[in-house]
Amino acid sequence: MKIAVASDGGQVTQHFGYCQEFIIYRGEKEGAVKEETVPNPGHRPGFLPNFLHDRGVGVIISGGMGGGAVDIFREKGIEVVTGAQGSADQAAADYALGKLESAGTVCQEHSHHEE
Repeated sequence: MKIAVASDGGQVTQHFGYCQEFIIYRGEKEGAVKEETVPNPGHRPGFLPNFLHDRGVGVIISGGMGGGAVDIFREKGIEVVTGAQGSADQAAADYALGKLESAGTVCQEHSHHEE
């Protein structure tokens, strides 16, 4: 299974849509193996869930995420894990080992960079 972590400089970002990059890992029973780092192609409503789905991602990990993105990920069959923090490598490894669960938090209100 592929695990994507929304990251800023190797740390889990708190605002999914505006992360610098997505680090994609292959989850294994021993942890997670980094496969690639993909620059964020830009925040547009509905785009990023489809972008990651097309890359074969089955899990997205982030600190925070809006409800619209959560809904689209779930429609695509992608598990959403929010509330993560710290190292992206550690978050992916913890998820693969069953040690990371979603806090279930969804951003209700937030400003966008263009506002």
